[in-house]
Amino acid sequence: MNNLLKENLSKLSKLDFKLFNKDFLLNSDKTDDELMAAELTAEIFNELHRLGKSFKVFDSGLGISIFRDNSTRTRFSFASAVNALGLGLSDLDEVKSQIAHGETVCESANMISFLAQTIGIRDDMYLGEGNKYMQEVSDAVEEGYQKGVLHFRPSVVNLQCDIDHPTQTLADLLKLKDYFGSFENLKGKKLAMTWAYSPSYGKPLSVPQGIISLMTRFGMDVTLAYPEGYDLIPEVIEQAKGYNSNFKVLNSMEEAFKDADVVYPKSWAPFYVMQRRTDLLKKSDKDGLKELEKECLANNGKHKDWECDEKKMKLTKKGEALYMHCLPADITDVSCKEGEVSKNVFEKYRIHTYQEASFKPFVIAAMIYLTRMENPVKKLEEIIK
Repeated sequence: MNNLLKENLSKLSKLDFKLFNKDFLLNSDKTDDELMAAELTAEIFNELHRLGKSFKVFDSGLGISIFRDNSTRTRFSFASAVNALGLGLSDLDEVKSQIAHGETVCESANMISFLAQTIGIRDDMYLGEGNKYMQEVSDAVEEGYQKGVLHFRPSVVNLQCDIDHPTQTLADLLKLKDYFGSFENLKGKKLAMTWAYSPSYGKPLSVPQGIISLMTRFGMDVTLAYPEGYDLIPEVIEQAKGYNSNFKVLNSMEEAFKDADVVYPKSWAPFYVMQRRTDLLKKSDKDGLKELEKECLANNGKHKDWECDEKKMKLTKKGEALYMHCLPADITDVSCKEGEVSKNVFEKYRIHTYQEASFKPFVIAAMIYLTRMENPVKKLEEIIK
């Protein structure tokens, strides 16, 4: 057993966590020990994979994915995770299923779960609806399990909702730990989570919300910056304030970048816009949606100076802050004429962003594993031996 595996297994055995037969919906619902258990398990899986060792724990069963929004990294990370654990992958296409004919969430959840071990859901388009839907699925499979319909209770894993993006932010946290050397070294480091200009509208709030609530919790001094009017869900901002008194909210990208150790420039739609958009989508008001998009793009256009460029990066600590992004980034003169980040800055940190994304399959595998294994530490010892 190499030192990393031995050390992480030892740390994991000392934590107090009980995730078996539960779900992974919001980081805020988890205790510090439960979050750390997910991180340590993800690191163990990452190291086993690097060594070419299997961590297959299931002989059969399905991992079911439900994607209500487009995805590359998260979709393939979920597929990789379920495969590595020994599960088959089945993607629920709601158009091809009986859901299109009015099948209820409760019925669908049970019908797809007879031999399932986990259900991964991405539902981030409707403010106030995505996490609610995941909870409905969770309640349905819990009832099916308690009433004897299901032999096992599949766990529900949040692959991004309207509130949080746990798989992304926990992968981001592992990148930060890897970059700075330890979780302890993150304490007191300054992270700037800032809005950035994008030539598109309607980007979810879940990444910035997840970052400010998770990184403050791990002791980082987080500064949230956005143009006036581009607020996040108020409750999440209050939550971040409760985790770390050094949490700040500014309306200047330059001010947020000053002496930052890490910068995370990412576009999102204003909270009030996402509320209006959800109402219009529910009503199928196509004309209203077109007008809203036109209005929002015009408003975005007033803030094209909110770009992560070389000049702003010089404001960071020693001019060498780590640039992070959940990808895909809107790269000026590459993927768009004007965007979130300049071509030169992105190219300098491109491999770092790929490494950041590379932790996600292992984070998802850890979430599934911990929610489906009754004695996760003992089983990991067996796998490692």
